[in-house]
Amino acid sequence: MIDVAGSAAMEARKTLHLTLDRLLEWFGSPPESAPAPASAETYSVRGFRVLVENTRPDITTAEVLARLDEALALIEQYQPWRLWHLERDLVQFRIARFPCRGAYFPDERTCLTELTFLARRDITAAIVASSIVHEGIHARVDRMGVRRENRDRAREERLCRRAELEFGRALPAELGEPVVARAIETLTLADEEVAPAIDWVEALDRQRAVDRSAQA
Repeated sequence: MIDVAGSAAMEARKTLHLTLDRLLEWFGSPPESAPAPASAETYSVRGFRVLVENTRPDITTAEVLARLDEALALIEQYQPWRLWHLERDLVQFRIARFPCRGAYFPDERTCLTELTFLARRDITAAIVASSIVHEGIHARVDRMGVRRENRDRAREERLCRRAELEFGRALPAELGEPVVARAIETLTLADEEVAPAIDWVEALDRQRAVDRSAQA
């Protein structure tokens, strides 16, 4: 289900144009546009356009694409209507280093799934799929026309977690258990914990430190 569509670095630079300066203006939620990549390659996974920026020589692009394919296959098998929503709401997926597992960038209608998160083999594809389901709810809310400045972030995060919970319960028990447990735990949190303010400067510094250590 994975087809190479060739390099699209120039196109990626045009469409994913946010500079680091604008990213640092956002504390508490991801920016509305994705940071501009140094380079990217374009692939197709289950009909979705996927931009990959693999900046880690210890991670193979084929492995992360295969894990994305596995995750989307689980969504298609157990809650196919969620995949239909993703097909309508997203322009593309993006795989890149980022200080969290996933993010939705409404300006580009892009779902980011983090590079090292996809590379992990101590978790199942169900965990990855639940993260995609989560970001898919953000995309659905945005596409429904809810004004961004008026959103209740904690309420929206709980909608995302409830979607994860429903997805986990639709899976076979051995796959769904960790998804369900994490969603239930998060739903019990207070507003400031379910939608915490994030210092993206510090998060990016930590990410760079991890990458330097991995490549040392």
